[in-house]
Amino acid sequence: MSLYIVTDPATGDVVKEYPTATDNEIDNALSVAVAAGRTWAREATVAERAALIRRVGELHAERADELGAIIVREMGKPMEAAIGEVKFSASIYEYYADHAESLLRDQPIELLDGTGEAVVTNSPYGVLLGIMPWNFPAYQVARFAGPNLCVGNTILLKHAPQCPESAAAIQQIFDDAGFPPGRTSTSTPPTNRWPGSSKTHGWPEFR
Repeated sequence: MSLYIVTDPATGDVVKEYPTATDNEIDNALSVAVAAGRTWAREATVAERAALIRRVGELHAERADELGAIIVREMGKPMEAAIGEVKFSASIYEYYADHAESLLRDQPIELLDGTGEAVVTNSPYGVLLGIMPWNFPAYQVARFAGPNLCVGNTILLKHAPQCPESAAAIQQIFDDAGFPPGRTSTSTPPTNRWPGSSKTHGWPEFR
């Protein structure tokens, strides 16, 4: 196992050393996410998934100062902007919790000919891999996780190597909100195992 260093961009001081994800850890995270992705949409209703997302938003708001301080340490954003990012992220989760039922409702479409009826149905893809940038550690997760978890996808997040503490804090929020194992997972970066095309690495379930 190798280590990598996170430094405070404002001072250059070492914040902490973190372990790089091992091949076994990555394979385990992939396996758990794939297994969860096969059942998540069937096990939980839209209303149940939305309730979990709502709790994620509430916890972001409750922990805004804590999360903001982490963002400042890791990527150098001013505290006011960091807390603003966290609160904006909370509002994203709240939006999708409020509108999940209407956004995912079947949509009737007009037939061009003949009789009968047709609808467009919104269905989950399954397992999604999200590769997160460094500059908005909370917001980028919110815009990816909020809608996808509501629709019934499971997600695996590969965070930027500059932001491992933010990654851990956000994963803790998902856990504390009550998400079952495998519905949201976080990888410890950096690693060269994350594919540009997951199919080339033997994981065709990932999108």
